[in-house]
Parts: sequence; C-alpha cells; structure tokens
Amino acid sequence: MTTSAPTLLPVATGRQTRAHVRRVLRGRGPLLAAVLAALVVDSALALAAPVATGRITQAIADDRAPSALVGPVLLVAAAAAAAALTGWAAAVLLARLVLPVTGRLREDAVAAALALPVDVVEAGGTGDLVARVSGDADRVTTAASGALGDFASAALAIAATLVGLAALDWRFALAGLLAVPIQAHTLRWYLRTSRPIYADGRTADGRRASALLSAFTALPTLRALRLGASRRAHVEAASEQAMTYEFRATRAATRFYGRLNVAEFIGLAAILLVAFVLVRSGTADIGAATTAALFFVGLFDPVNTMLGTFDSVQQAGAGLARIVGVATLGPQDDGSTDDGRPDGGRTDDGRQDGRPDRTATVPSGPAGAPLAVRGVHHRYRGGPDVLHGIDLDLPAGRHLAVVGATGSGKSTLATLIAGLRPPHTGHVTLGGVPTADLAAAAPDGRRRIVLVTQEHHLFRGTLTDNLRLARRSASAEAIASALAAVGAADWVAALPDGADTVVGTGATELTAGQVQQLALARVLLLDPEVVVLDEATAEGGSDAARTLDRAARTVTEGRTAVVVAHRLSQTATADTVLVMDHGRVVEHGDGDELRSSGGVFADLWAAWSSGGGTGRTGSGTV
Repeated sequence: MTTSAPTLLPVATGRQTRAHVRRVLRGRGPLLAAVLAALVVDSALALAAPVATGRITQAIADDRAPSALVGPVLLVAAAAAAAALTGWAAAVLLARLVLPVTGRLREDAVAAALALPVDVVEAGGTGDLVARVSGDADRVTTAASGALGDFASAALAIAATLVGLAALDWRFALAGLLAVPIQAHTLRWYLRTSRPIYADGRTADGRRASALLSAFTALPTLRALRLGASRRAHVEAASEQAMTYEFRATRAATRFYGRLNVAEFIGLAAILLVAFVLVRSGTADIGAATTAALFFVGLFDPVNTMLGTFDSVQQAGAGLARIVGVATLGPQDDGSTDDGRPDGGRTDDGRQDGRPDRTATVPSGPAGAPLAVRGVHHRYRGGPDVLHGIDLDLPAGRHLAVVGATGSGKSTLATLIAGLRPPHTGHVTLGGVPTADLAAAAPDGRRRIVLVTQEHHLFRGTLTDNLRLARRSASAEAIASALAAVGAADWVAALPDGADTVVGTGATELTAGQVQQLALARVLLLDPEVVVLDEATAEGGSDAARTLDRAARTVTEGRTAVVVAHRLSQTATADTVLVMDHGRVVEHGDGDELRSSGGVFADLWAAWSSGGGTGRTGSGTV
C-alpha cells in the first residue's frame, strides 16, 4: 500500500517567532525586573563562601587566634540565610512570570490548530499537528520554566564572580578571561551545528507521530487486507529517521561539553599560575589567592549551566518556530497590540487589557444575506476535481435540499458552503463575504453559519456542559428550551441527574439518536443565520428518524438552510432541490416540478417510493 507524503505544516521564520514572543511578554516588564533584581542579590550572596574561606585560610597562615574565625563563619551563616530568602523570592517571581506565559502559549497553539482549515490539517496529517501542540509545546514550556531561570542565574553569577576577581586583583580577572575565547568558539560551533539538527529532528518527530497515528486509525483495514507488514515498515522508517537526529544531537552535545572542560582547565591553570606569582612577589596574600581560585572553581557550574541551557533553548526554539508556524496559517494582525490570545485580550480576572479582540476582525456583512456559489471547482491535495463548475443562488430564509449518490460531491459542497475549507477556484459567499472568513465567531459570540454532520462527539462531562460548548453564557432556561425544541426534554429528565448527568466515555452512555439531538440543540443555542445539515440525522436509526427529522425542521425554521438529504422525504419541505452526480449539478429546481419532469430526481423518487420510503440518497440504491 502506498501513500503520498504529507505536506507538513509550515515552520515560522525567526522574525515571526521573535514577534510572537514579544507579544506574549508585553506588559510583564516590571515583573521581569523584579526577577532579575532577586537573582542579582542571590548571585552576590553566593560569593560569601569563597570570601570567608579565603579569610579563614589567611588566618590559619598567619597563626591567628581562633576568634579570628568568628567573622568569616558569621558571614557564611548570614549569607546562607539571606540567599534562602532571595532564592525563594526569585523562584516565586519567576513562576509568576513564566507559567502564565507558557500556559498562554499552549492555549494559543491549540486555538490556532482548531482554527486551521480542514484541508491544511488533512494535507499535513494529524500527527504533525499533534506533535506541535503536545511535544513542541512541552519543550517550550519546560525550557521557559527551567532554562530561563537557570540561564539568568548563571549569567549573573558569572558577572558577579568576574567583578569579585577584579576586586581582588585585576590580573586574576584577566587570567580567568583566558577561558572565554575557547568557550565562545565552542558555543558558536555548537549553535551552528545543533540548530539544523534540532529543527530537522522536530520535523522528523512530526513525521513519526503522523505515521503512528495513521497506522493506529487504520488498524481494522490493515488487518483485513493483511497490510500490517508494509505499514510497520513505514513506521519503522519514520522512527529510524527520528532516532538518527537524536543520536546526532547527543554526539554534538558530548563534544560541546568536552570542549568546555578544556576551557575550564586552561582558566583554572592560569588563575593558579597568577596566584603563585603574586603570592611569591608579595603582591597578594594566600587568602586572596585561595579566594580567587575558589571564585573560578565556582564558575564551573554557572558557565556549564549557562552554555548548557543553549541545548534546551535550541530545542525549544525549534519547537516554538513550529508552534508559531501553525498560527501563521490563521488570521494575522499587525502585531502591534494583540498577543493572539483567544480570550480577546482579557486579563486573568476578565478585565480588558487594551488588546483588541481577534474576533472583532471577523467580517460581518449584512444580516439576512443571500448565499451564492460561483464557478466553484474543488480538489483534494492536488488530485482531480471533485466539484466541477458549481453555481448556486439561495435567497435568505430559503431551504435547499442536496441529493445524489455516494461520491457525488454533496458533502464536499456542504463543507465549502459552511466555510470549513475554501474552494480551489471560484467563490462561496454570504452577503458578498466568503464563507471561509465567517468560520470564526462574530463579535457578539454568534456564528453566522454552522455545519452539523452525522459525526457528533460527546465530551465527558455533564450534559449541560456539552450544550454550553455552543454558548458558554446559556442559561438553564435556554438549555431546557433547546432540549424541548428538539424533542429531548423527556429522556433528559429521565437521566439520573437530569441535565446535570455526567455523560460520555466511562459515564452515562447515550444512544446515537440522543447524541444527534444534542448536536441539534447546540445549533439552537448558537442561533446562526445559516444552517448546513450534512446527513445530520443519518445515524439515528429508523425508530428515531421521525423525531430527528422534526428536530431538524425546528432547527432550520426561519433560517437559510442547506440540507444534504439521506432520506428523500427531507426534500418535501425544501424550496429548492439540487441533484448532483460526479461533482456536477445535473438538476436544480422546485421538487414538485422535478418529480414530474421525468429526469434523474424523478427516477430517484420513484425508486425510493417503491421501496417503501426507506432508501437513503447516499447509498446509491434509491
């Protein structure tokens, strides 16, 4: 079995990534300054131990009385107590700075992923998208919450130590700086070597995730056709490619730390040599030399930490570019004020923080507008056209029924009308506005156009929570009214806790027909202008068919409606019937006229009627 390679989602450029980070951090300057101040004090206090050790060493060399040790010991004790406080303050402030930002980043990634066009997700494979909003987001979160603090602490500790060396004698500082050129060269080499490794490695991870997900979702088919071996080979190849990048990254990191050890040896040797010369000449005493040596030894961990965090930063940077790459496919702004948050720029307590609401940019167009389809052709992933030159006009408030055999293009047309994907060529508009631009919620929270398919998902939670996915502010009265309108009030009342019953996987299970009724109730809560029903009542079973059809009529009443019919009885109340065959409109007009014209629809109706009215238009048997 052969499959075409997925077209992975784009990766953001460095400029796009930096702009996104600036937007996320905007307004957090004071908190950042407080974190840095706490870290500066903490780094300075860390020098107390080497200074005290140097004084103790000098006291012993001078054969002083034991009382001379009291001062250095008290210095260490006081510094330790103060360092505990400043370290605690720095940790708390850093958490307050980083955690909301990383949490918002993950929310942005998920929100952007949910807003992606269906074609884009399908072309890239769900594995690539899952890898970005899970693995990549985890790497960024881990680096931001850990590497950021470690890097800042290490950098400040290095700066404080160099100042301390210079205070002892400028030659000590100069000797310590001999390690810097080697460290700088090592870091430059590592960044140049590891950056493409990590970027390509994250892409390989996405391919591996996509291969695994596609294999898992196709298990029944693979087993039935005995294609497990070929699919396993595909997964193994993707995994081997991902492991190759991991091995390369490990080898680069090993060489990186080995070169840093060389720099440490040279620096410490230079410090000891200078100390020997200065002590022998009487320019410095043994205490100062001891302090200088301990200062430099104390640099080992901060230097390695600071340079080592570049490893995490490199991985996080590659992951962040992939996450921001998802956002670049969504609506863009000028980047001046909006941080891309799905809450419209509200602070945690719900107040407006001056950032514009992204949903406010959604074009509205006139209310009660006509739906127009002009010259629409569509294809999937570079394949042949599945729709050919579709033209359609549907005035506001009118109902259109779309019929045809399986593969005729009904569902594709439904998704184009609903705005889930833009047409390959041509235009689908509502009041002159492309329906793809109307997919987001309007400024007042409503959606002008809604698609309901036969595939409905029930989230684990209360039945009320599932309905409030449509409108968070829906009152109990509004929910009860929606349930009654779709004929669900009685069975909901019979549940153990009524509308507060926990439903979904592992909880109270509902029938397919009941889940479909909830989906239709959500439409009433959304209160859209246009409703597209793509066989939305197909899976309810014959016993529930009448109830679901009545619910569908209630939902579409007073609205513009496009109904992909799976029972020809659904065409009886339509103002217009559209008959499709192999992606083309073969008949279009009033249902009564089409039934009496002797054409394709008349044949379908005759076959359906002779079968007792039980055939489905999508089965190809009516």
